[in-house]
Order: sequence, then structure tokens, then C-alpha cells
Amino acid sequence: MKARVHVMLKDGVLDPQGEAIRHALGALGFAGVNGVRQGKVIELDLAASDTAAAEAEVSQMCEKLLANMVIEKYTVEFI
Repeated sequence: MKARVHVMLKDGVLDPQGEAIRHALGALGFAGVNGVRQGKVIELDLAASDTAAAEAEVSQMCEKLLANMVIEKYTVEFI
């Protein structure tokens, strides 16, 4: 079973990398971009075959290592 974890900064948290990307896009002529939020995607290949157990395990992974729960949020999709 595979899981894809999307980690993004929470709303209201400054995103300097996103702002740098927005600025660079403007410099390249893409003036219609008003905001950019930058994040990360992590794909996990799991041995678990039970979806409920896999969901619980991935949530623990996110809360302990993959996401900084103070400033980031995450979503998980199974693929």
C-alpha cells in the first residue's frame, strides 16, 4: 500500500520560500500570481495491508517526524 503525504504551512504562517517563488514568477513575466504557498510531498511504501492500521501509522509518522505540528498541517491520501 502506498501513501502520499502533503505537508504545508498552516494558514497565517509566513512562507518566505513561497514569497520568493511568487517574486521570481513575477520577474519572469507571470504577473497574475498573487500568492504562493510552498510545501512538500512525501510518498511512503507501506507493508500494512489494513487501511485503518495504515492511516493510524501514517498519522503517527506525520506527528512525530514528517510535519512540524506547530506550524504545518498535513493531508494523507492512499494511492
